[in-house]
Amino acid sequence: MEYQIDPTIMPVGVVGLGLMGCSITACLLMAGHPVIAVAPVAVDLQHAAKRITGHLSRSAEEGLTTKTPATCLQQLSITEDYAQLANCVLVIECTLENLVIKKKVYEKIEAAISEDALLTSNTSAIPISILQGQVKHPERFFGLHWAEPSHTTRFLEVICGDKSDITKGEYLYAISHYWGKEPTLVRKDIRGFITNRLMYAMYREAFYLVENGYATVEDVDRACRNNAGYWMTLVGVFRWMDLTGVQAYHTVMKDLFPTLNNTTEVPPLIDELVKSGARGVANAKGFYDYTPEEAKMWEETFAAFSYEIRKLALKYPVDVVKKKVAENNAH
Repeated sequence: MEYQIDPTIMPVGVVGLGLMGCSITACLLMAGHPVIAVAPVAVDLQHAAKRITGHLSRSAEEGLTTKTPATCLQQLSITEDYAQLANCVLVIECTLENLVIKKKVYEKIEAAISEDALLTSNTSAIPISILQGQVKHPERFFGLHWAEPSHTTRFLEVICGDKSDITKGEYLYAISHYWGKEPTLVRKDIRGFITNRLMYAMYREAFYLVENGYATVEDVDRACRNNAGYWMTLVGVFRWMDLTGVQAYHTVMKDLFPTLNNTTEVPPLIDELVKSGARGVANAKGFYDYTPEEAKMWEETFAAFSYEIRKLALKYPVDVVKKKVAENNAH
């Protein structure tokens, strides 16, 4: 198969139509792809069309796309029939983080698609090399790790497993720019990939600080919002150190690193919450107390924020300084 770089002639399949599957589908439709969206469980069919349409409508209102929702939806087929994936060049699996479930889904996908079609997983927890052991053609299997909301964020990780064909990974990296992403190509598989390893190290320290009485949940969140949240949209950790003085970080690391928490256990605070049935704003029960109205309002506020922060971030792309230097030199 000759892999196309034009989204409009590249059919893509999305298997799994939960929260992320729907936003990924919206992203692909806005990029121009014909999309076959497969619901592995019938309950997905009850909400998928409404959720995808909502993403498309809001994206048009916010200027993320010039296409109308109706135009995008003409390219969408929602089905329970895996056979409809037959012509897809790429399939993205978005099912539960359960190896047994994923293996069954891969068997159904591979029975439908051609041998040279690309198969990917949106997993955020299972190493790609392990998932490759569940498929017939591991060389065409990759991770595509999205962030929610997938249609507004610039984030995407393309992850190679031990048996992945790197040239196919480079193709996925190239085509994902058409999805409005600033992707990362992870050439060597590691559990958690890049962003989750960074983020979960921070989560672990956050739990340590709260559980040991150094700060409250509110204190930790406030610190994140007003410090890391202030600069991370513009730069990553290494550029931040460049901007604010590399030597200072070296000095602090020598004293601070030995004191950081390195437990391998799940923190009791979250363990107890989950065992009590907490799911966050999804059921108005989490680290914070919510009324049903507040929980719904937080979901709406997060959606609004994702569009607003995108507008700001797009003013400062990864090559913003190189462009300014080029403009200055041109004058």
